[in-house]
Amino acid sequence: MADLPPLSLYIHIPWCVQKCPYCDFNSHALKGEVPHDEYVAHLLRDLEQDLDLTHGREVSTIFIGGGTPSLLSATAMQSLLDGVRQRVALAANAEITMEANPGTVEADRFSAYQRAGVNRISIGVQSFSPTKLQRLGRIHGPEEARRAAALAASLGLRSFNLDLMHGLPDQSLEEALDDLRQAITLNPPHLSWYQLTIEPNTLFGSRPPPLPDDDALWDIFEQGHRLLTDAGYVQYETSAYAKPGFRCQHNLNYWRFGDYLGIGCGAHGKLTQPDGSIVRTIKTRHPRGFMQGKYRDRTYEVTAEDKPFEYFMNRFRLLEAAPRSEFTRFTGLDEAQVRPQIDEAIRLGYLSENASHWQVTQQGKLFLNSLLELFLEEA
Repeated sequence: MADLPPLSLYIHIPWCVQKCPYCDFNSHALKGEVPHDEYVAHLLRDLEQDLDLTHGREVSTIFIGGGTPSLLSATAMQSLLDGVRQRVALAANAEITMEANPGTVEADRFSAYQRAGVNRISIGVQSFSPTKLQRLGRIHGPEEARRAAALAASLGLRSFNLDLMHGLPDQSLEEALDDLRQAITLNPPHLSWYQLTIEPNTLFGSRPPPLPDDDALWDIFEQGHRLLTDAGYVQYETSAYAKPGFRCQHNLNYWRFGDYLGIGCGAHGKLTQPDGSIVRTIKTRHPRGFMQGKYRDRTYEVTAEDKPFEYFMNRFRLLEAAPRSEFTRFTGLDEAQVRPQIDEAIRLGYLSENASHWQVTQQGKLFLNSLLELFLEEA
């Protein structure tokens, strides 16, 4: 038991006021009212069905994502987190994050979320430009984003995050940097700064907008990174920056190849068993099917051939050095099985190695996909 990875819990709330044209997450535009109590009851039953895969482990972090979790009533959030605490051992200092859309942030409700146990809020700002927000299909404006951040700061939460995107349609370097400057002014302890990518099965996927070219994207990243670093933020993952002491523990557990329960529509779980096997769970995507009690869509075991790629795909997104011992601990495989790929990565200048750790080099960060391809089974 001692060698099983740390355990987190992801909870999915599938509804949004409207679907954004770039979003490929499992979210559904709300028709009528959110079925608050009914959905919470199903979430807790879903959790109960997965408990046999946890082997009594303590849950160290919770992340409530969506969709727009802040559409859930404060009473429903209290019932949900009370129900979780009744069913699993929750660490005394557990980080409990909830995603929120600035357009759905209300002071009274957020105080009630905090009383329910939420101690970290992630606010989906995306941009401070009214034109860009409209282009992204967002329902909030810049003022609402600033107000939501000010509210999060005033609540005395453990932390809060602002989500920002760059590489937006027709975005100039100056516009991208201005978004960052405005975010920095709000002094969030954590900033997620993502490049917009066009995903299939989205509105942007079928009608792609004009995006900045690779040279422009590189200038945005380089100057934006400098701006964040000068403001005291430290990049610790490909798209995540934090003030010292404020890294997101839940996401760190993902990137370190920790385990997580996934409950709710379309949620994914990864659960290591005492025999070393890794079980992945995928939940029913559509609320209609999920709320008929058909929670698990699919469960499968990760093959030994797929484990190296899955491990490194997560681990090498982090900028911190990777302990070599954790490869065997978290995959059950001997390091000798990936020795040829590691040696090739070192030869190409993507990785450095010492007696205890692997470290992705500057070259490796720039060519992360090429580094990861070395560990694909076909390779």
